Amino acid sequence: MSDSPRTGASLAELKDLVNAAGGPAAQPVAAPAEPKRDALGRSYATGRRKNAIARVWVKPGKGQIQINGKPSAKYFARPVLRMLISQPFLVADRYQQFDVFATVVGGGLSGQAGALRHGISRALTYYEPGLRGILKKAGFLTRDPRVVERKKYGKAKARRSFQFSKR
Repeated sequence: MSDSPRTGASLAELKDLVNAAGGPAAQPVAAPAEPKRDALGRSYATGRRKNAIARVWVKPGKGQIQINGKPSAKYFARPVLRMLISQPFLVADRYQQFDVFATVVGGGLSGQAGALRHGISRALTYYEPGLRGILKKAGFLTRDPRVVERKKYGKAKARRSFQFSKR
């Protein structure tokens, strides 16, 4: 009977068997992610919000943000939108340490600012993987899935019906 395979009679014995076989407790911890940078020392990421898509390059610099060839103050005239795109730097405590070059297409200004914030956050995590936890906790790495609902036939808009007339 001693040659038969050993079976765990209790949970404690089963735990010992799993640990001895190199189970989940014996697995090594994953190494930290390597930074993703191109030959010019930049990190690239794509950000999306509503129908807007932002292609973002981030590199160390003086904090200049260029969007479609224009400075951010000229492209986003509203201070709220400029504040929105600077949030990832403020949360990560990297304000005015990176230059941003971005091209944004589609959507309106609010959607473009949201796409830019998403792209900047992703590019920062590629440049400095240690910032991922901070930016994820702030919710900047999650793509906002809300988009405009399509218009249905037989309706005035997506859900609004035409005015009802009894006669």
